[in-house]
Amino acid sequence: MMKEKVKMLGIKEKNLKLIGKLAGEDGFYSFNSEGDLDKEEKIIPTSSSHNCGGRCIIKVHVKKNRIARISTEDDIPDTEKTPQLRGCLRCRAYRNHMYNCDRLKYPMKRRGKRGEGRFEPISWDEALDYIADNLKRIMHEYGPDSIYVQYATGNEGRLSENVWMKRLLGMYGGYLSYYGTYSTACTQAATPYTFGTIYTGNSREDWVNSKLIILLGFNPADTIHGTNTAYYLKMAKNAGVRIISIDPIYSNTAIALADEWIPIRPTTDNALLDAMAYVMITENLQDQHFLDKYCIGFDENHMPPGIPYGNSYKSYVLGECSDRIPKTPVWAEAITGIPKETIVRLAKEYALDKPGALIQGFGPQRHAYGEQVVRGGTVLAAMTGNIGISGGWASGTGYPVREAYVASIPHYNPNKSKISMFSWPDAIVRGKGMGANLSVKGTEKLSSSIKFIFNLGGNCLVNQHTDSNAAAALLKNKDLVKFIVTSDHFLTASARLSDIILPSDDMLEREDIVTPWGFGDYVLFMNKAVDTVFQCRNGYDWISDLSKRFGLLDKFTEGKSLDEWIEYLVEKTAEKNPGFPSCEEFKKKGVYRWIYEKPSIAFKKQIEEPAANPFPTPSGKIEIFSPRLWEMDNHREIPAVPKYISAWEGPEDFLIGKYPIQCIGHHSKRRVHSTFDNDSWMEEVDPQKIFVNCEDAKSRGIEDGDMVKVYNDRGVMILPVKITSRIMPGVASIPQGGWWTPDEKGIDRRGCINVLTKYKPTPLAFGNPSHTSLVEIEKVD
Repeated sequence: MMKEKVKMLGIKEKNLKLIGKLAGEDGFYSFNSEGDLDKEEKIIPTSSSHNCGGRCIIKVHVKKNRIARISTEDDIPDTEKTPQLRGCLRCRAYRNHMYNCDRLKYPMKRRGKRGEGRFEPISWDEALDYIADNLKRIMHEYGPDSIYVQYATGNEGRLSENVWMKRLLGMYGGYLSYYGTYSTACTQAATPYTFGTIYTGNSREDWVNSKLIILLGFNPADTIHGTNTAYYLKMAKNAGVRIISIDPIYSNTAIALADEWIPIRPTTDNALLDAMAYVMITENLQDQHFLDKYCIGFDENHMPPGIPYGNSYKSYVLGECSDRIPKTPVWAEAITGIPKETIVRLAKEYALDKPGALIQGFGPQRHAYGEQVVRGGTVLAAMTGNIGISGGWASGTGYPVREAYVASIPHYNPNKSKISMFSWPDAIVRGKGMGANLSVKGTEKLSSSIKFIFNLGGNCLVNQHTDSNAAAALLKNKDLVKFIVTSDHFLTASARLSDIILPSDDMLEREDIVTPWGFGDYVLFMNKAVDTVFQCRNGYDWISDLSKRFGLLDKFTEGKSLDEWIEYLVEKTAEKNPGFPSCEEFKKKGVYRWIYEKPSIAFKKQIEEPAANPFPTPSGKIEIFSPRLWEMDNHREIPAVPKYISAWEGPEDFLIGKYPIQCIGHHSKRRVHSTFDNDSWMEEVDPQKIFVNCEDAKSRGIEDGDMVKVYNDRGVMILPVKITSRIMPGVASIPQGGWWTPDEKGIDRRGCINVLTKYKPTPLAFGNPSHTSLVEIEKVD
């Protein structure tokens, strides 16, 4: 009977130990042998709160307070306006994720040196007393700039631990905040210099009105990039739209949806865009009327006053600027690896097959000079007149203009200091006195280095941050960071560097409200499916207890239970959304959709009535030349017009003689960043391997499945290899998110891409350049 149940639930018998042994007081999970599967089940609608590229409806099938299986939305018609919010294999794996036997069960305190990974169980009262004592001491000695709430996306619900902690710290004098994201730092910083906003995309249902869609490093089949994004691309393909994928990897999106794959060397995307512009200019294919009417800075006749001759975008492309290099297809072929004939054809297609959409993914902007490719895409959209029209796309960040209001928990930070989320190592080492030219905003200089870190539901301290070995060495130094608190489900690579670890409830054990990621016109209610187990606690619960130790309980909670805060969010949301359901109705259905009659077109009003609707830039026009960037007076690394800048550890770096392979870290369908890396089911689906091109493997005597050593000056890893023609020669890719697992020699044994990446923030956004690494690969005997 037991084996039959295992078969029905799709679990291998060897993995039963991962679900637990006994039902009862010890909190483990089990399958009874007395016919539990025949009992009446409850189906509970919920969703995820991890930083997945999608946000879907999850239906949890519960029997006797245990999850039997997970399904997804299948009970509404699948229409263009309301497609089903169907989960992928990541949603289906949440059950195994929750029932993992390695889940944290009780609070723990570090034993021995920080980073050794040795901990002892303590009570919740002991843990909160220890946290409060250290927080009081460090706040008193160093002030609010020393208290840092680390960037973390393991829980992105409206009621996450980060939200509550920021609320409490704001009442206790403040904390050091951050701006930007690891995923989108460059695009969110650079796009507004052209358009004044990051909301530059049409809604996805408008893609069927395009004639040509160019996907530049955009792979929604795996990254999702908003639930149903691949569905809308499929609709466009079925409508006859030609789709081209430009990517170092022949991605699943390219295979399933694209008519053509154009491989490109990492870090060189803007050289391709420059050469496409050269073709358009020299063959007079640009929409000059659009450029003259809506833009500044394309040519010398439309420059801001006081700018010396030769600084327009056209002058740069034609080589009439200081570098004297025409950005020809021949020039770009040598850099990008794309044949010049392909570049010429691609430029003509985009210029002539209107309307067209150049959709930029977030991979190309996670490079050494990622800001440039972002603005380069916006210029080509302007040159082709594809802005403000149906079927077009303004490029840049590309978020749609629609932004339905969903309320948030009120919190206020009296301390105005902010750093780039990526620059926290600098703020640890030289934070005191660190100023605006080193990522700081809101204050002239920081008054303290970071001394206390709250890492709540995140793995960016070590695993998802560049140069993991150096980051770990930095955090091990107690003379620098005095205290680190982590709240999580597992003993992750980052948690191992903590002084106190707190076990969090799982998203299937709590209620919350979540919104889509990037795209989507809906909001979801996360219903609690099963009871919390072991000594795991909800963030509001333990942070409320922490607030008592500062005499702030009444102010912090306002006398509200967690259920009452949820009702508060629903009521505030309903105030700005007539027809929004009551809290009870919202919980029962699990989803609320906004329905729109027409697609949203970014900048439609600006193009149709420019006098009444200027662009939200200082000039009121599309700023191909940015006076604000010019005034920064760093013209080589932060030019006023987008330029190709040869990257350190790119294909033109002299270091390529020593380390001849460009290594990137693509997003895998089996993980949400580092979440699920310890999930046995997902490892069966997609084992962690490095992707290597057939030619590169042959020249090194490597065969498929061999163990290989991947290394550079920053680190070494050993992992299996996947030999494939789906990645271009000279490029390798390690699926990002593998947990940093060094052995006694410091060699990573899991394939954590950030063992190899370099900590060097990008010049404008101070963002993440994690796709900029050179390595060598050798077979392990």
